[in-house]
Amino acid sequence: MIIESSAPTRVDLAGGTIDIWPLYLFHPGAATVNFAISLRAHCRIETRDDGRIILESRDRKVSFETELSAIEDLIREERLELISKLVHFFKPTTGFHLIAHSEAPAGAGLAGSSALTIACIGALNQLVGNRYEARKFITIAANVETTVIKVPAGFQDYYAAQYGGTSCIHFRTDGIEREALTVDEETLERRIAICYTGEPRLSGTNNWEITKNHIDGDPTLFALFDGIRDSSLRMRRALLEGNWPEVVETMRDAHPSRKRLAPNITTPQMDMLIEKAMSNGALAAKVCGAGGGGCIAFFCDEGRRQDVERALTAEQGAEVLSWQLAREGLTVRIS
Repeated sequence: MIIESSAPTRVDLAGGTIDIWPLYLFHPGAATVNFAISLRAHCRIETRDDGRIILESRDRKVSFETELSAIEDLIREERLELISKLVHFFKPTTGFHLIAHSEAPAGAGLAGSSALTIACIGALNQLVGNRYEARKFITIAANVETTVIKVPAGFQDYYAAQYGGTSCIHFRTDGIEREALTVDEETLERRIAICYTGEPRLSGTNNWEITKNHIDGDPTLFALFDGIRDSSLRMRRALLEGNWPEVVETMRDAHPSRKRLAPNITTPQMDMLIEKAMSNGALAAKVCGAGGGGCIAFFCDEGRRQDVERALTAEQGAEVLSWQLAREGLTVRIS
């Protein structure tokens, strides 16, 4: 049996960091806004009859083998740690060869690890006979990934991976709810350029330090997080109304707050690329994910996306990504 699954990565438009438990509980109305893109993470599982488990990452050029009888040891395996812990969680009873790879650049800030987690969960769940309902996948993903990164994981990225499309994720006391946003997707695709800076993301946002300081009652952080929430709700409203000038203003206004929250969210290379893009037709910039490298999304003036992309491509190390909005989330196919 061969199982093939994939899940999309995402661009976050507003609300980063507020999606970490328990931070959103302190800010009623907390929300994030993102859209899924066609650079997908893939998982392929082929069953074996010899009781062997082979785990392989084509991106990292790492693979190793173990015996099915030694599956408990995967909880302590540091090679391909995330995949190893997922296999340990599902505990398949047949041998298999799992191959993982992602279409997004490494460290792009596009939630590649979250997309891969959802893709692997979809495939492994199929391998063990659909043990869990799909509504459980995001909880499993966040809990397993937290044991790998050893700090609380944010939730927004898993929703983009599982459902695709454009989303507003609402964080409430009684749970998390995804709202599918009906937006002018053609305009999003036509006017947003995504540039990989050539610098793998080193995380300009230290989420654990922010979490600790927030819980300790830092009033500056409380005010910044209220602003992050308000920016998300403003972005949601602007997208639903097709108010593109408001989308631009929301992106512009959010950037200084993100810099105050995490001064290292941009590097000198990123600052240079933002300046170059803004001089050639970009109206606003959004650092993807935690920053400190990775990708930047630019909202371009009407008819100027190609000008922005040409200017970015001319810079050494920068790569303009080819993408479309991913309307489909997690897919799992068996052959």
